[in-house]
Amino acid sequence: MTAPSRPLVGIALVILSTWALSSLDAGGKWLMQFGLPLVVLSWVRYLIHAVLVLVFTVPSRGLGIFKSKQLKFQILRGAAVLTATMTFFSALRYLPQAEATAINFLAPLLVLCLAPFILKEPPRFYRWLAALCGFIGVLVIVRPGSGLHPLGVMFGLMTAGIFSFQFIVTRQLAEDDSMTTLLWTGLIGTAISSVLVLFYVDDLVRIFREYHTLDWLVLASTGIFGTLGHWLQIKAYQNASASLLAPFVYLQIVAASTIAWLIWQQFPDAMSWLGILIVCGSGITVSLIEWRHNQATKRLVEQALPD
Repeated sequence: MTAPSRPLVGIALVILSTWALSSLDAGGKWLMQFGLPLVVLSWVRYLIHAVLVLVFTVPSRGLGIFKSKQLKFQILRGAAVLTATMTFFSALRYLPQAEATAINFLAPLLVLCLAPFILKEPPRFYRWLAALCGFIGVLVIVRPGSGLHPLGVMFGLMTAGIFSFQFIVTRQLAEDDSMTTLLWTGLIGTAISSVLVLFYVDDLVRIFREYHTLDWLVLASTGIFGTLGHWLQIKAYQNASASLLAPFVYLQIVAASTIAWLIWQQFPDAMSWLGILIVCGSGITVSLIEWRHNQATKRLVEQALPD
């Protein structure tokens, strides 16, 4: 397999993905503040996701796009992604978007801590130190006097935990095509939420009666931006290594803060920005160390190969 060779393209795509996913989050928060039930929002988001991926993959890839070597992990991952979506939207109901997004960035740090026990990776002290610093950053964000709702903080921490589980399960799907994983994410999310939405038929009727053009556009955008964000990430990782792209994922804080300021005039205060910088700085630092470690390992392997 040819190594990724277009790092600038990969970086540009991953930055675009952060704006797409932040737009999804903002759309969901906007709709829920006007009474849209969480289950209905999640159902529409994943239904559109599934339809879009089917439309763009089946004509060119055929039914083989459904084939997974690890179907049980696809189902487990799809359920985890849906659950994380619902807990994060619940957090957004109570928290400003920037702070909720920052709490989410505990997830990759948690994965690094769990990797030695679950993925059998060698334990490294700097990973534990980065995770500790990230947790301190979150404590600064949610400090007493911050004005953040305790329920929102609870849902935010739950989301970070679920995301870390999702990342670990995704590691088990390395042999599957990335578009297959994207498709199953939509299918599993749609299947589970379709069952749950049966308890919200009255709300569906109300939406069809009361929603105007702008409401429908924002609702549709949650599925479109969600699918686009994940697709852009897939394309990014096809052009550049994960260790190179990891620091740029944290630019989602910029996207989330900008969108939240434009829509709700919400902007983190100085102490919250300090906590956000600690969380992001921990993640970026450990990503750079991992990248240097991977580069050094790669050079050793190349030197060991016969001419």
